[in-house]
Amino acid sequence: MKRVTLFLIFVCVLFTLSVSAKTTIVYWQYFYQTKVDTINQLIKEFEKLNPDIEVKQVTFPYENYNQKVAASVPAGIGPDVINLFYGWLPMYVNSGYLQELPKNEFSEKYFKDNFFPFVEESVKFNSKYYSVPTAVRTLALFWNKKLFKQAGLDPEKPPKTLTEAVEMAKILSKYDSKGNLLQAGFTMQPDGQHHHWIREVLVRQFGGTPYSTDNKKVLYDKTGAAGEVLKWYTDRITKDKIGYPGFLNDDVTAFKSQKAAMTIDGSFRIGTLNTVKDLEYGIAELPEHNGIKSNFASFWTHAITTNAQGERLTASIKFLKFITSKQAMELWLKNVGELPANPEIANKYSEDKLYGPFLKGLAYAHATFFADEVGQRNVILEAIDKVRLNNTDPSVAFKEAADKEQKILDDFWAAK
Repeated sequence: MKRVTLFLIFVCVLFTLSVSAKTTIVYWQYFYQTKVDTINQLIKEFEKLNPDIEVKQVTFPYENYNQKVAASVPAGIGPDVINLFYGWLPMYVNSGYLQELPKNEFSEKYFKDNFFPFVEESVKFNSKYYSVPTAVRTLALFWNKKLFKQAGLDPEKPPKTLTEAVEMAKILSKYDSKGNLLQAGFTMQPDGQHHHWIREVLVRQFGGTPYSTDNKKVLYDKTGAAGEVLKWYTDRITKDKIGYPGFLNDDVTAFKSQKAAMTIDGSFRIGTLNTVKDLEYGIAELPEHNGIKSNFASFWTHAITTNAQGERLTASIKFLKFITSKQAMELWLKNVGELPANPEIANKYSEDKLYGPFLKGLAYAHATFFADEVGQRNVILEAIDKVRLNNTDPSVAFKEAADKEQKILDDFWAAK
């Protein structure tokens, strides 16, 4: 009896030791259902391969995500591995939230061999690497084939140029007897993807350059046909009336409800649109202008916070490598709809009718440097409102936006 008792005690001790030997790390991201589900799936696979590591996922609403980070990481609590928008990276580094990735695990060669060039540049700050993405994003034109057909347009031929896009949008727009818009030919939603479209696409297509190569000077009001960019955009709202900010609440709702014929969005929207009954849509590369193609590239990326030390740091490195592996990228594309950050994996889908246009856009895409992503977004939104609500001259509004954004950059670099 004593031997049995001793044996049971021995087994219990071994079990306790095995449980206590587990290293637990915490992963944070904002709540987006398909992303949450995909990370949960990856966590299960990772824990099977690494039974000595436990990963706990915690999510928060997008609206207060940064506030949660600011309140937790400096206090030494919260995540070990964190998901963040690439445009927040400078702010996160300057705030002391992140630690540099170990050079022996994440070298320059590692990034150049496994990621698109714009990724390698964008995860680096002060010549140090701080994060790794699973997927990337570009923009493309979505069009409603049914609405095209109803308007007498070829449902298989979306516009290839800005001029064609405007001409088609006028035909596709519908109004009531008082002139109120009932069906938008083109969604004009600046706080969706259009502030990126203006900055990184239209500015370049009108012959300009958004920023200096060192990201310290705002140039979009000074180069190319600077005065024409905001005028071209706001004329679509105020003169052509093919769409306006807030039509049917937002651009996604308008397109889903089949009350907007064309919209600009990312590949992450495909999953949502595929759930809409009777929605027949196509995807094409963004319209070019003056023979110039351009696109905006962005991504959410994963980093290791300063909280991760010792065994938790070792576990965090393993987890970071796993969720940014080629296997994870394939799963992310399938579940979330975002593009693989690895060119080799991305090229497998280059002729796909849905993902192909986004992937082709990666070849000429630009990722904006954000010192203050929200602040830099708002200066563009305010400029548009000044024109459409206050009749401010577009060139004046664009110049004022550039001056405000220049101050944001000046303050950031001075503080750094």
